[in-house]
Amino acid sequence: MPNTIEPGTRVLVIGSSGFVGSHLDAAFGDLGVELVRFDLHPDPHGQHETIVGDVRDVEALTEAMAGCTAVLNLAAAHHDFGISTETFESVNVGGARAVCAAMEHHGITNLCFYSSVAVYGEHSEPPDETTVPTPVNDYGRTKLAAEAVYREWESTATDGAPRRALIVRPAVVFGPRNFANLYKLIRQIHTRRFLPVGPGSNRKSMCYVTNLVEAIAYLWSAPSRLPSGEVEVYNYADKPDQTSRETVTEVYRALGRREPAVRIPLAPALLAAKPFDMVGRVTGRDLPVTSARVRKLSESETAFEAARIREVGFVPSVTLPEGIARMVRWYLSEGSSATPVVHIPPAEVSR
Repeated sequence: MPNTIEPGTRVLVIGSSGFVGSHLDAAFGDLGVELVRFDLHPDPHGQHETIVGDVRDVEALTEAMAGCTAVLNLAAAHHDFGISTETFESVNVGGARAVCAAMEHHGITNLCFYSSVAVYGEHSEPPDETTVPTPVNDYGRTKLAAEAVYREWESTATDGAPRRALIVRPAVVFGPRNFANLYKLIRQIHTRRFLPVGPGSNRKSMCYVTNLVEAIAYLWSAPSRLPSGEVEVYNYADKPDQTSRETVTEVYRALGRREPAVRIPLAPALLAAKPFDMVGRVTGRDLPVTSARVRKLSESETAFEAARIREVGFVPSVTLPEGIARMVRWYLSEGSSATPVVHIPPAEVSR
């Protein structure tokens, strides 16, 4: 099969030391795929040899791709705090151009790009893959620009060999070894520092990391399942979506705790968060309590359609409630004492 990952395929994984990269082994190992790891940082868990390099460095990428026939690009500037517009541009868009140049050098025609639902921006209805993207922040804008770079690469083959650019747009990803929003929620509830705010009826699309990795492997291990000529892009979110309140309830249940019956109205909670906003602006610190985070958990609706991947036959192995329960078990066994790993890319190329 052309441009699929099969037993013996050697895949360069760019951004392998990140959260999603640390969960590839099971799904890709079952396929008999060899993973070559490339990242700005060594494997934080000490399990795998990693080629240390920058996604913007064409020479380093070219050297790392020797002997590979496929590329999985997970690397990105993505944190919403502490990264400049210029760095988002250089890592996400400049990095895509560098990856394409290195693939051109080796004649590699098979790519999977880890994008994001952030490309859609804000919509009144959950976007699907046919929705016109209108990103509202640097992350979404540069992810969409990187997709365009890969689409251009895919369409400009000069040697007659067809190219493949599989693009996956995940919603919020969670699971063991992730220290983002769900981790912070679990920690606040576990340490009894959480107060429910507002009705919590806003829907949040999320995906458990094992399901996401299995979905990528499923899509990539066969030729495109979409009609000929259709752009190969997939949203990924586990369904059905949960409301914020349902997620909070699942965390309390997994911790063996009783959920508080009283909920704080949104307006006074936002007022109480204002001092934290001020401290964050003055000190430059990313504080766990901010008005934006209160709104995100209690008010903001971030739901996305993900029917396409199910229509082509993928069935996730873990339900959302079970995924939350697994993450809580990891938190209790080791996550509560672990030091969060935050990788902020440097402004300039690292060599």
